[in-house]
Parts: sequence; structure tokens; C-alpha cells
Amino acid sequence: MRRMHLMYHGIHDDASAAGHFDPVYSVTRARFAHQLDWIGAQEQPGRFHVTFDDGDISNVIAALPRLLERGLRATFFITGGFIDRPGMLRRSDVRTLADAGMHIGAHGMSHGFLEDMDLDSLRRELRDSKSVLEDIIGREVDAMALPGGRGGTRELDEALACGYRDLYGSRPGPDDDAQPGWRNRVAITRELGDAKFAALANWSGPAARWARLRHGALAVPKRMLGNARYQRLRAALT
Repeated sequence: MRRMHLMYHGIHDDASAAGHFDPVYSVTRARFAHQLDWIGAQEQPGRFHVTFDDGDISNVIAALPRLLERGLRATFFITGGFIDRPGMLRRSDVRTLADAGMHIGAHGMSHGFLEDMDLDSLRRELRDSKSVLEDIIGREVDAMALPGGRGGTRELDEALACGYRDLYGSRPGPDDDAQPGWRNRVAITRELGDAKFAALANWSGPAARWARLRHGALAVPKRMLGNARYQRLRAALT
């Protein structure tokens, strides 16, 4: 079975919704519900793993009820240092997600790019984000999503040494062509229509090929500019 990990961020109808609206990554409530219905209608709904990054308050307000209504589970990768900030999940919200049967994963403490950190900082980021979440939910946190999807062999090795079993990046595609320990993911964006969503989730046709080509093409300016300068350029162009 080719398992697909789908990467969401926030569920916002518009900029007035609770949390942090993003014009690229904020999916509307109606579209999210429709995508979950599509997943539930598949012959093997377990092929599709819904994940959320960052820890936006909409995860518990808008996403959780729609998941529970359909008997679906998801993984929420939460940035430890963002907990209790305005618009982000509170400690009690993280417990609510865990108590509802959702999987809680780490997303760093600062949301800084791990590959830009020195070794001591990297280890501290991995260790502290894991321990903060484990203290809240009272159970093991065994998965981590790389902030910005940035990382390589060093980050994987250190994450495994820290006690994580899975490291999620942002390379689009199914699990069957990922390196051991890595998990590929497909980003779900606001303007993604029904047909393209289905094509990406099934990893088929031009949509899948374009996603892989785009990811490879964007790696070039990231390497040339560095993560910080690339992010500033991306923000200016959004």
C-alpha cells in the first residue's frame, strides 16, 4: 500500500478566523470537510495520513471536530515554543487533541531551520520539543516534522538518536520511495481544487509530476540564497 501523508497548516475561511491566516496554506472549512469526505470514501482510507504543522488554534477549533465526525485520525506536529501564544494551541488544547485519539508530534521549539543550527542547538531543539510535549500529554512523542521541511542526514541521525522514530519532510510523494526513517509529504494548499487534490493524494498524473519537479526546482534557490534569504524572498512574493 502506497501511504500518502498530507500536510495541512491551518483551517481558516478568511483572515478574520481564529488563528494565523495564511493566503497559501489556510484551507477553508468547507474544502477541508470535502477532502476528508473524499478520503473516507476511498477503498483504503488508511492510505491517507492527515498531518498538521505548527500548532495553530484552528487545529482544535476547526479541524478536530471534522475529523471526529468522520472517524478519522491525524497527526499534529506542534512547535513547542509556540504553545500558549495568541492564535496558537494552549497546553489544554494539546491535551484535548491527544485525549481525542490524535497523534502528537514535535515541530521543534523555535520553528528555526534545523539544518542551519550548530550541533548543540540542533540537539537542544530536538530534545526540548520532545520533552515539552511529552510533559503535556503524558505519553511518548515519537515523530517530528522538520520546520520548513529543511534537513538531511545529520538531522535524521540526531532525531533517531534522540528517540524519534519518524522524521517528516516536505518532499512530495508516497512513502515507498522515501529513505528509511524519512516520511514524504504532500502540501495541501488553499487553492487546490478537487481534481488536483485527488491526483496528488493518489500520486498520479501531471499533478504529481509537477509537484516533484517544482520541489526539485525550488531546491536550487534555497541552496544559492540560504534558508533565511529564501524565506524573505518567498514572503515578499506571496
